[in-house]
Amino acid sequence: MDKITGVIFAGGYGKRLLPLTETTPKPLLELRDGYTILDKQLLDMKYAGINEAYLLVGHLGDKIKAHFGKSCNGVRLKYLTEDKPMGTLWALSNALKRIKSDVVVRNGDVVTDINIKNLVSVAKKSDNLITIAMVKMRSPYGIVEFNDMKITSFREKPLLDIYINAGIYYIKKEAFRYFDEEYDKKEVEKTVFPKLADERRVGPYREEGVFWCSVDGIKDLEAVLREYANKVDKPWGYEKTIVNNEKYLVKELYIKKGFKTSLHYHPNKDESLHALEGEGYIEFPKERRREGIGDGSVVRIEPKRIHSIAATENLKIYEYSTPHPEDTVRVKDFYGR
Repeated sequence: MDKITGVIFAGGYGKRLLPLTETTPKPLLELRDGYTILDKQLLDMKYAGINEAYLLVGHLGDKIKAHFGKSCNGVRLKYLTEDKPMGTLWALSNALKRIKSDVVVRNGDVVTDINIKNLVSVAKKSDNLITIAMVKMRSPYGIVEFNDMKITSFREKPLLDIYINAGIYYIKKEAFRYFDEEYDKKEVEKTVFPKLADERRVGPYREEGVFWCSVDGIKDLEAVLREYANKVDKPWGYEKTIVNNEKYLVKELYIKKGFKTSLHYHPNKDESLHALEGEGYIEFPKERRREGIGDGSVVRIEPKRIHSIAATENLKIYEYSTPHPEDTVRVKDFYGR
């Protein structure tokens, strides 16, 4: 794969998160102990094949440098410091002058399960100079539905049929020249993006049903912390514990398109995998066969059967099993840890 460089906006003040951001830069707010927003973003880039990233820092930038140093889990890091707020156009243009490859750009306050690897694949195949990830907007309020005479239902903060900018962009190097204009605290969303959209050179990338949250205020941070209460990010997606008691264990597995779990087995755990969304297959190498999974299908896996789960489309599975939460032996890890 051709080299791609990561760029992350990590210099905001986070004023709506005070007093937390008086001493901690917003990208270093923790999702769980020792695991920050920026940790997740850099790991997502790593597993998308990106091994170098520029962090555009400002407020408390020295703390970000001290936290990560020159690398994070194999991703080489370079820092560009903004001494005073100059706007995202200046910050991004300053980075692009130093980069010779296409870039994936991320807002440093967004927590999401969007598949960066697939975004890159889609963007590279298109004729668009910029590809913008989009997600459906969630209503900030409950929705009331009614007819002429009666209220028919109440829906609590549903997803709307409207798409918003998800804060992740793929920018081809051919587009870099468009960023060389007067800065004056301008934002890329109000300058370069509309200009290229008028020229029909900006395209969308959509993923339905993925978690997405821009951590703008305390309520957003609380929502992210709830999401991560029983969730662990994996190279291939995530694993979330739904039920864990003396009788049985239920986990939600989310495997991103183009990824697969490690090759593993369970010495004691007897499990059934129920596909809720998406498509994929389970590979049993010792048996030299694959079994498809998707569209509501259920596959049982007895103890000691070596297997791996792969997704051909984003795949969400419920794993029902006997109560052995740590009963996993990895035979082969495809991504490193």
